[in-house]
Amino acid sequence: MKEFDRLLEIMDRLRNPDTGCPWDLVQTETTLIEYLLEETHELIEAIDSQNWENQMEELGDLMLQIVFLALIHREKGNFNIKDVLNRINRKLINRHPHVFSNIRLHTPDQVKSNWEKLKKVEKKNSSFISEYPKSTPALLISKKIGEQAASTGFDWPDSPPEAPAALKALDKLLEEIGELRTAILSEASTDFKSPAQAKPSHQHQLAEEIGDILFAVSNIARHLKINPEFALKKTNEKFKRRFRFIETELKKRGKDIQDSPLEEMEALWNQAKKQTNTKAED
Repeated sequence: MKEFDRLLEIMDRLRNPDTGCPWDLVQTETTLIEYLLEETHELIEAIDSQNWENQMEELGDLMLQIVFLALIHREKGNFNIKDVLNRINRKLINRHPHVFSNIRLHTPDQVKSNWEKLKKVEKKNSSFISEYPKSTPALLISKKIGEQAASTGFDWPDSPPEAPAALKALDKLLEEIGELRTAILSEASTDFKSPAQAKPSHQHQLAEEIGDILFAVSNIARHLKINPEFALKKTNEKFKRRFRFIETELKKRGKDIQDSPLEEMEALWNQAKKQTNTKAED
């Protein structure tokens, strides 16, 4: 494709030691990490806003980072962009035997399960559960390992029709909430003779129960085909909008939010909530 070749030519010129760009010449794999993350988040934002013009631009910016990194590795003699493309081409063909060979898979879940089996063999992993970078958001990891466990059959069956897997996962969440409630009540009712020694063990238990709840929530989201990380992100934005509405309205009344009664703040919260619901209906 001539457009892609043109991008490679431009990057070669920018990295030319004699006539290139001073900024581009000093970039390394490490310095490009922040730009790779920035462009990824901007692309996600463009997708969320359903703005295809922005998506087109951000896809280009992200592609630039990929080409840039491949070019740096070519300069080091490690690999080049053709090696990158050949590797992903082979992977796609190998991971889609139902398309490129005679294996028959009929549903997305069957495809995903087979993908995990092939991945385990290719990477020579001893477990179906992969290791993930420490920087990966925990909610995303919980979703992924839930999917990998499910690929082995370790999951709630999506039957009978009146009891889908999502409801069974919801029952598990309610069970975990009950365990957290018990742990909270246990801590509140215990008369510690040595709080400094007893409290850390309770904090550990509470943290474990909260982790179990979050994992259960990610399982519900997985069965409903919802990404829990993105769902939480949207709720964070919704909370910020409503809370800032409270701050703005109180300021109009000449009040400081820190000196305002909870009842007044809750009334404004409900007002913001109604406005949000009205806009959603519109």
